[in-house]
Amino acid sequence: MKIGIVVNVMDSEVAGQTTYRLAADAANAGHETWLMSAGTLSYEPDDRIRAYARRVPACGSRPSSKLSDALKSDKAENIWITVDDLDVLLLRSNPSVQHGWAQTGAMNFGRIAMRHGVIVLNDPNGLAKAMNKLYLQTFPEQVWPRTLITRSESRIADFAKREGTIVIKPLQGSGGKNVFIVHSKDSANMDQMVGAVRQDGYVVAQEYLPAAAEGDTRLFLMNGVPLQHKGKYAAFRRIRTGDDMRSNIHAGGKLRRANVDDTMLRLAEMVRPKLVQDGMFLVGLDIVGDKIMEINIFSPGGLGSAQKFEKVNFSEAVLVALERKVDYMKYYRRNFSNVELATL
Repeated sequence: MKIGIVVNVMDSEVAGQTTYRLAADAANAGHETWLMSAGTLSYEPDDRIRAYARRVPACGSRPSSKLSDALKSDKAENIWITVDDLDVLLLRSNPSVQHGWAQTGAMNFGRIAMRHGVIVLNDPNGLAKAMNKLYLQTFPEQVWPRTLITRSESRIADFAKREGTIVIKPLQGSGGKNVFIVHSKDSANMDQMVGAVRQDGYVVAQEYLPAAAEGDTRLFLMNGVPLQHKGKYAAFRRIRTGDDMRSNIHAGGKLRRANVDDTMLRLAEMVRPKLVQDGMFLVGLDIVGDKIMEINIFSPGGLGSAQKFEKVNFSEAVLVALERKVDYMKYYRRNFSNVELATL
């Protein structure tokens, strides 16, 4: 396969992250693999998409730990490639930490590449629907906590009064930034915290789930179903530390092995139809108790953490799935005309 991976900035990734892990394992498996950023994509006068990209070398054992140094060395191959010649383009950039012009850039270039037969994942049309946390509200009501999304301080205060305790966070963002637990009786602190979140736009106010005290579980789905490899689920738990209610690793949370139970599998099944419809190939569900707090669809991370606890390389399963998609595409192109393909 010829694989391209769009990241935020090619030099900013760190060894061990899911994107690097996938890239390193793909190159090690013999696939031609390229890294590029939204800023290096270019639409050309011949209706082709090109990118100034960096070739991912095969790194042998412990590939992800060696890849960072290899990519930054003087020997790294950096050339213009034709994106339309790739078999697969993985959109792994995170719009929540990008400049405004880059938020939709990769998605729009990905749409054009799709016209030329490139398999683009996750589907850029689906990603456009999921630019912020409001995407969760388009799934069945049973899977998400009671939620208010507004910029009105009075509406948030009324919601907190009804609930007693709520969690507030920005509609756009990630990594646990500006996430607060708010008690209805503490009006002074509520005003201050709501004001801090409002600086980033809309405020998401959610019912507080007592199970959050025990942390959350990230469960990976691939093609709409829980990702499994060698009988193990790709999942891990994040436990909050001290009085900080956030379990995000960026906020000091600790990692533990996950116990994937029937409740989590039921939640995954409830969101499966829409995820498949929206072309979401690889996503991460953040689950607290019997609710989904977030659906991570742009660049869900943590496959390496799941591998650490389950002792299996989940990248292998992802690559097999990609190979299968490429084989299917080649089969259809051999046996159907472009007009017939458009009706499939």
